[in-house]
Amino acid sequence: LRTVEWAKKIESLGAGEILLTSMQHDGTKAGFSCVITEQVASAVSIPVIASGGAGKPEDFEEVFTKTRATGALAASIFHFSEIPIPELKLFLDNKNIPIRCS
Repeated sequence: LRTVEWAKKIESLGAGEILLTSMQHDGTKAGFSCVITEQVASAVSIPVIASGGAGKPEDFEEVFTKTRATGALAASIFHFSEIPIPELKLFLDNKNIPIRCS
């Protein structure tokens, strides 16, 4: 199955959310795959969390402004202290992107 078809299928089977990782972007720090994230998020009614590729605060801004992703995650940029989480939250808040403070 293709990605969007699979997302619809797992939603129909009762999935409560989708953690969508672009393996082509994962670990690159070149940004999220906004194209596939938007395709999936617009095809389902459950939350979609973007994953794979975050390297800078602007990558989060882009995925939240160009897609219907309800969340985004990253790992290495936080593990290696490249972007402190409070700094990212402040950046997104200053861009009027809703964030969870806790």
